[in-house]
Amino acid sequence: MQAGPARAGAKPLIEGVADMSAPRKLFIRTYGCQMNVYDSERMAEALGEQGYEQVDSPEGADMILLNTCHIREKAAEKVYSELGRFRGLKEAKPDLKIGVAGCVAQAEGEEIMRRAPLVDLVVGPQSYHRLPAMEARLREGGRAIDTDFPVEDKFTGLPPRPRASRGPTAFLTVQEGCDKFCAFCVVPYTRGAEASRPPERILAEARDLVARGVREITLLGQNVNAYHGAGEGGDWSLARLIRALAGVDGLERIRYTTSHPNDMSDDLIAAHGECDKLMPYLHLPVQSGSDRILKRMNRSHSAESYLRLIERIRAARPDILISGDFIVGFPEESDADFRATLDLVEAVGYGQAYSFCYSPRPGTPAAERAQVDPAVAAERLQRLQALLGQQQKRAQDRMVGQEVGVLFEKPGREAGQMVGKSDHLHAVHVNGGGVGPGVLARVRIVASGANSLAGEVIAAE
Repeated sequence: MQAGPARAGAKPLIEGVADMSAPRKLFIRTYGCQMNVYDSERMAEALGEQGYEQVDSPEGADMILLNTCHIREKAAEKVYSELGRFRGLKEAKPDLKIGVAGCVAQAEGEEIMRRAPLVDLVVGPQSYHRLPAMEARLREGGRAIDTDFPVEDKFTGLPPRPRASRGPTAFLTVQEGCDKFCAFCVVPYTRGAEASRPPERILAEARDLVARGVREITLLGQNVNAYHGAGEGGDWSLARLIRALAGVDGLERIRYTTSHPNDMSDDLIAAHGECDKLMPYLHLPVQSGSDRILKRMNRSHSAESYLRLIERIRAARPDILISGDFIVGFPEESDADFRATLDLVEAVGYGQAYSFCYSPRPGTPAAERAQVDPAVAAERLQRLQALLGQQQKRAQDRMVGQEVGVLFEKPGREAGQMVGKSDHLHAVHVNGGGVGPGVLARVRIVASGANSLAGEVIAAE
């Protein structure tokens, strides 16, 4: 992986440093995207090499880590609020170490330590492979900050993943960073430039996950379909990586997220029709149906090009479920712009989608523009979500009577109930059927609920 350029003024800083008794307890709270979930797992594994055991509650922990996300509205203020809740724990246990990781750590840097003196450690998402060394120095009583974009590949700096058993599904980061610079987004500033992991390392990690019980892997990246890892024969595309992963014995399902329309290549579209292990689900954000707003967003695609792309994808895989993202009330959005978004939604027919009111991110171009009245944006969001909700219900209702594959993950709320995900990523629950976590079964859908499907097991492994 090629690291992004170092940010001016972002230098590793480690102060101070006697011995803490083992075993030590680690509590991690994760915010935001699936990549943060993956990052939290790797941070826990890295600190496990230092003798930390992960626990489910901050009470009694020797270290608390907040792995933060900068996408949501007022993300930094919410982190400071959360830190305030730990003040009593810190006062009762002065040796408790509190750290902030992730994208808010990258964006705020030393400001976190200034505003929240109880924080001992700040580490950005590209530097968490240095966490064990930082923690070792912390034990001498100092504070540590590293929000650099290091030259070395953070993944090679992490210890091998432990051999403990895993659940049936797992995330696997293959690409990080973004070169798109959408006007509303902070990712290029917090995650750096687009960079891809070598395919042989991804394949090795996938085989290891499968050996520990994983049957479905979701490939992660800020722009995952821009993947271009350097491997045998030159740079690999995401399609080539997926085809190689499909050859891993025991890996039954492959997914990927999140994608950009501009990186939906011919070979990737073909893979959806040709690779049985690639599930019929695609999250492909469009953000707006207005060409004027898309241009102001710096999205580099039009509504028409997006619709033609959807047609090509569905031609390759007719049963694919399309998911999307929408921002409502983007600066300067007019009623006509919003109407264009509703028109696009009607044309696509989404099986699932995420929609939000625009909120400014400091340092991004859109934050400096004329803002839409919040009341107007809220009313538009309500209308959009009503339409998307209708489409999601129709997609779920169409599944009733069909047979689908379901990978079961955990017990449900009722006695004897099991819950899993269908090929199309619908939550499916069954009562009885003799299935347990990790079982892949054929299920007949018998009912559609608000956000899930009910089924009957036809055949299980």
